[in-house]
Amino acid sequence: MGRSFCRLFTVFIAIHVLFVHQSKGLSSEGQCLLDIKSSLVDKFNHLDNWNPDDPTPCVWKGVNCTTIDGYTPVVLSLNLSSMNLSGFLSPNIGGLVHLIALDLSHNGLSRNIPKEIGDCSSLEILNLNDNAFEAQIPKELGRLSFLTTLNIFNNRLSGPLPDEIGNLSSLSQLLAYSNNISGSLPSSLGNLKRLTSFRAGQNLLTGSLPSSIGSCESLEYLGLAQNALTGEIPKEIGKLHNLRELILWENQLSGLIPEELSNCTSLSTLALYDNKLVGRIPKELGSLMNLTKLYLYRNQLNGTIPKEFGNLSFAEQIDFSENMLTGEIPVELSKIKELTLLYLFENQLTGVIPNELTTLKNLSKLDFSINFLTGPIPMGFQYLTKLIMFQLFDNSLSGSIPQKLGAYSPLWVLDLSDNQLMGRIPRHLCSNSNLIFLNLGLNKLTGRIPSGITNCKSLVQLLLVGNSLIGSLPSDLCKLVNLSAVDLGQNKFSGPIPPEIGNCRSLQRLHLSYNNFTSELPREIGNLSRLAIFNISSNSLTGRIPPEIFNCKMLQRLDLSRNRFTGSLPGEVGALSQLELLKLSDNNLSGAIPASLGNLFRLTELQMGGNSFNGNIPAELGKLSSLQIALNLSYNNLSGAIPSELGNIVLLVNLVLNNNHLSGEIPSSFANLSSLLGCNFSYNDLVGPIPSLPPLDNMAVSSFIANNGLCGGPLGSCNPTPSLSLQPDGKDKGTRLGKVVAIIAAVIGAVSLVLIVVILYFMRRPVEIVAPPQEKPTTARVTDIYFSPKEGFTFQDLLEATDNFDESFIVGRGACGTVYKAVLPSGHVIAVKKLASNREGNNNVDNSFRAEILTLGNIRHRNIVKLYGFCYHQGSNLLLYEYMSRGSLGELLHGASCNLDWRTRFLIALGAAQAKVIDMPQSKSMSAIAGSYGYIAPEYAYTMKVTEKCDIYSYGVVLLELLTGRTPVQPLDQGGDLVTWVRNYIRNQSLSPGILDAGLNQQEETTISHMITVLKIALICTSMSPSERPTMPEVVSMLIESNMRESKFNTSPSHDTS
Repeated sequence: MGRSFCRLFTVFIAIHVLFVHQSKGLSSEGQCLLDIKSSLVDKFNHLDNWNPDDPTPCVWKGVNCTTIDGYTPVVLSLNLSSMNLSGFLSPNIGGLVHLIALDLSHNGLSRNIPKEIGDCSSLEILNLNDNAFEAQIPKELGRLSFLTTLNIFNNRLSGPLPDEIGNLSSLSQLLAYSNNISGSLPSSLGNLKRLTSFRAGQNLLTGSLPSSIGSCESLEYLGLAQNALTGEIPKEIGKLHNLRELILWENQLSGLIPEELSNCTSLSTLALYDNKLVGRIPKELGSLMNLTKLYLYRNQLNGTIPKEFGNLSFAEQIDFSENMLTGEIPVELSKIKELTLLYLFENQLTGVIPNELTTLKNLSKLDFSINFLTGPIPMGFQYLTKLIMFQLFDNSLSGSIPQKLGAYSPLWVLDLSDNQLMGRIPRHLCSNSNLIFLNLGLNKLTGRIPSGITNCKSLVQLLLVGNSLIGSLPSDLCKLVNLSAVDLGQNKFSGPIPPEIGNCRSLQRLHLSYNNFTSELPREIGNLSRLAIFNISSNSLTGRIPPEIFNCKMLQRLDLSRNRFTGSLPGEVGALSQLELLKLSDNNLSGAIPASLGNLFRLTELQMGGNSFNGNIPAELGKLSSLQIALNLSYNNLSGAIPSELGNIVLLVNLVLNNNHLSGEIPSSFANLSSLLGCNFSYNDLVGPIPSLPPLDNMAVSSFIANNGLCGGPLGSCNPTPSLSLQPDGKDKGTRLGKVVAIIAAVIGAVSLVLIVVILYFMRRPVEIVAPPQEKPTTARVTDIYFSPKEGFTFQDLLEATDNFDESFIVGRGACGTVYKAVLPSGHVIAVKKLASNREGNNNVDNSFRAEILTLGNIRHRNIVKLYGFCYHQGSNLLLYEYMSRGSLGELLHGASCNLDWRTRFLIALGAAQAKVIDMPQSKSMSAIAGSYGYIAPEYAYTMKVTEKCDIYSYGVVLLELLTGRTPVQPLDQGGDLVTWVRNYIRNQSLSPGILDAGLNQQEETTISHMITVLKIALICTSMSPSERPTMPEVVSMLIESNMRESKFNTSPSHDTS
């Protein structure tokens, strides 16, 4: 009985204890966690076991506990990282007062960081990185005196870093990069004596780097890249003896590089590139014995490369490119035996390449391009076994190419173009089957293309233009399955083009112009389904144009001019829907002009002059709504009336119809040709009065002569004068006519003699050479010509270099003029843009144009082609530019197999926008349009003024090109232009991913979201109302913000971090 009673009592006590515990319920910290869970969206149910009926949260996922007083459980850490959680962080987080570690990283949490987090007074580790937290960083964080790690990077935080950050005396790691943090860095950072890593790159920080940073005595990593920091680098950084990484690239830092940096003896990476640093590179940096990476490129540094850098025995990568360094390459660099990368390109270095550099056995990438280097290429480079990229283009190197180059090294890229190299092409360049890009153009190379090149299966681009190479076109080239670009133009190749050319199935660009190719064009050319550019002009090809060539449906530019083609033009030409340029001039083509040419809606230039085409001009040509540069049908046997439909080509700049047998009147519909700058109707059988139309009123009389029935306009009145209405007898009539002819002949002879004397005088007289604009005040008068110190030359040199501006030297045409390639006596290549003067006989350049020239001459920016000089001579304005030989964005983007990913396209867009944001206080808008159809803002049609808002519109079109992959000109049934096409698509199908280029990777939602955001920016830029368009700085800001919020692209080279 007693034993049973004891058992019953024991059970009663147990039940009582259990009842008491259940009545107490979940702990207060458990309730806080449930409140936190209620503000989260857990779509994958990671937190399913957070049961409110549990007496303690210590068994819940992500929760770790400890006990206090040996009995009471408390939450010690909370780890919910990488659970795909969204929602927001509840202010109840402040109730976890015993919390030591909180990790919510790699989720999608948004809204603000609650200020109550400052109540977690025991917190040591706080990881909130890789979320979408917004608003400002709460100053209450400054109360967390035990905090050692604060990770808030990759969010959307804005506002300044709070000054209270300086109260975190235990802090060792502060990572805040990739946010929208703005304002200046607080000087209180200097209080953080234990701080070892501070990274706040990819933000919007401004102001100068505080000198107090030198008090962070434990600092090992300082990363502030991709901000807008200004001022000088504080010399106090030299106090940071533990500093290993100093990453300050892509800011606006100015002044000198402080020599005190040499006191940071632990430094292994120094990245100061893409700033505005000036002056000499401190020789003291040569004492940084632990330095492995030294990046100073894209600044304004001058002076010589210090020979003391030969002491950097552990350096692996040195990049001083895109500065203004002078002098010779120091031999001492050869002592850096660990060096793998050496970039010195785009400076002003002189002298020879030191032979000693060939002892750098670990060298894999070397680029000395765009300098003034002379002498031979050292033979020792051919023995470097790790060399993969070797670029020396645009120098004045001479001698031969080392003949064993490539025999011992796995070369990927070799570019020695634009030098004065002679001899033969080495046969071992692709011995290791890695060569992708080979450019030896614009040299003096001779001989044949070696079999080692024609059998190089890895080769993608083969560029040998502008040499003296001989032989036939190697048929083996078309066994190279990766070959996409071949440029063999301006050589001495001969013989027929082999039918094996049809096997080059990957070919996108084929340039064979200015050679001696003969025989017929093989019909196998039609197998090149990816071909976008085909230029075989200035050869001796005969026979008919094979209709198979029009199977190349991706063709954008087709130039068959200056050959001996005969027969008619096949009607299949109208099937080339992508065609933008068609040149057939100076052949022996005959027959009627195919009406199917009217289907080429994207055509911007049509050159058919110098043939024997007959019959009428097809009215269908009036459907070429994109035709802008020229319509040239001159020197043919065309007859009949000029179709009035040509007046529909409203963008046309040049209309050339002279030397035919055209009859009838000039159509009054030509009043629509508001863009017309030049026309020629001479030597036809036209009659009637010249229409008094704005496009024709200012044309020279030579545009209309030799049409017996044409009158009016510059030819004079159509009504005979009273004196001419008299009817004298035949003898008097003949006498008077003879006198008139004699008088006119005498006058013309006298005027011609005077003109010849004047022309000879100016041709023999050198054009005045003046200093470049950077050496004179910006208010200096623009004289006849200015040019950089690199070259000095006369107008006569330009004439000789272009054979008196012969068409064979044309490399491009635009709405404002023609671009010629000119190789100067020194061998330097420039681009000469010849602008037709709109004020004949006036040698004065207007003040706004003077200011434009001076401003452009002073600009140095990687996204803007360099303007070397300007010349006004004999009615033409000549702009002298840096010659760019590597094609255009259009060729890459609209080519047959575009491989530009979204990151590349976005960086192109951002770079172009940043290039626009340059202070041009002297620049004024020009009154003549400088652009192409599809890019022109709608208001230009009635204002005839190019404003900043017009530029914004044009830039918006470029954005749309990058996003959609479409060209600016669209078929008329789809709107005619890209902006209209996009708006029609959005109206009919909403703003969806279907509008984006199908060639882009659309698998990731963040990528699609970023592209749609940029598309919205493009739509704002192309608003119909100019007032609604943003400024370019605003565009840059929106692009940067879109990147930070969504894609988070690192816009730096891959070897650097923020």
